[in-house]
Amino acid sequence: MERATISPSLSQNYLLCPPRAFATRLHSFSTPRKNLSLSSSSSIKLQHSSSSSSIFSINGGISLTRCNAVLSNSSSSTEVADIDWDNIGFGLKPTDYMYVMKCNIDGEFTKGELQRFGNIEVSPSAGVLNYGQGLFEGMKAYRKQDGKNILLFRPEENATRMRSGAERMCMPAPTIDQFVEAVKATVLANKRWVPPAGKGSLYIRPLLMGTGAVLGLAPAPEYTFLVYVSPVGNYFKEGVSPINLIVENEFHRATPGGTGGVKTIGNYAAVLKAQSIAKSKGYSDVLYLDCVYKRYLEEVSSCNIFIVKDNVISTPEIKGTILPGITRKSIIDVARTQGFKVEERNVTVDELLEADEVFCTGTAVVVSPVGSITHKGKRVSYGEGSFGPVSKQLYTVLTSLQMGLSEDNMNWTVNLN
Repeated sequence: MERATISPSLSQNYLLCPPRAFATRLHSFSTPRKNLSLSSSSSIKLQHSSSSSSIFSINGGISLTRCNAVLSNSSSSTEVADIDWDNIGFGLKPTDYMYVMKCNIDGEFTKGELQRFGNIEVSPSAGVLNYGQGLFEGMKAYRKQDGKNILLFRPEENATRMRSGAERMCMPAPTIDQFVEAVKATVLANKRWVPPAGKGSLYIRPLLMGTGAVLGLAPAPEYTFLVYVSPVGNYFKEGVSPINLIVENEFHRATPGGTGGVKTIGNYAAVLKAQSIAKSKGYSDVLYLDCVYKRYLEEVSSCNIFIVKDNVISTPEIKGTILPGITRKSIIDVARTQGFKVEERNVTVDELLEADEVFCTGTAVVVSPVGSITHKGKRVSYGEGSFGPVSKQLYTVLTSLQMGLSEDNMNWTVNLN
């Protein structure tokens, strides 16, 4: 097989395909998916041929198969998947490719590859299944208004956070470069699934899992780094309308010395009980308190929390029980560039109930205004059924930067074209 080297921009003369053996194996574990088919109207056109395939690498870090296929040079309107972009919501929509990279026993990750999106096979004794040895990240890619360029937002921050979490969970992790290049390759291979400008984003989910078999309690002997994507709309059903939260007094998300400060999978399973109860009562989500004093704010199930009082923005400080959100960090920096005073400190429930504005931040929600807080039967409302002036300003500045509508003076975006 011949070898070649290309950049992450992926020449239009290549289509990334899994090895034939993998495609056969994957088929036996997957059910047919309509939106995985490559129709004649798709921007990807296969050329059936008996000629042999060859292996090539991207920047020396990703091993892929070169297939006898090309991307069409049709207009930008046909380079986007044909789905109802106005009603995509926030849920999984299977796309074309996922990225997979394995870690051998000595902790070194092998070259990864793009494979057709589908089910994976792991041992029943895998560390991730038996002992929860797993981490994930959440990121987004946006299509710019020109219809061609795609922007990533601070991918190196997600890579750094995964490495920090991996250290806490006794797992090896990809280097920052390996992580970022894998994300780039996955987004470009699925670029037709990036929503048109203003219609949503491509949600990117990197996973790090202990997939090696282990029976006794111990770190897994093998790990898999996987990246998949899905087009999404708004996270909350309310869209950008204010959400209604209830303060949780019995269940707790994290404890001092635990894993609340890393993005491990078990943190999210632990909030499902309280979240389900809250949603059954009509609330959007749950706001958790510290488990020691039960009076200091921590975070919402999957978002960080901010309050505004007299134009001063306050948010709980990072101290091991709160996830250091990338959007949280970005909002703090944006707020300070906009002239706001931002405090990272202990924030009490009493301060929350007396705030002028309350909002949440996270990759999925970006910035979500809070319309009401209910605590011990007392409901406090904020605003007039929309963004408050501070959260609106911060939301506009951040999303304009993420979508390429304003100049990126922070050097936070990565352009793919």
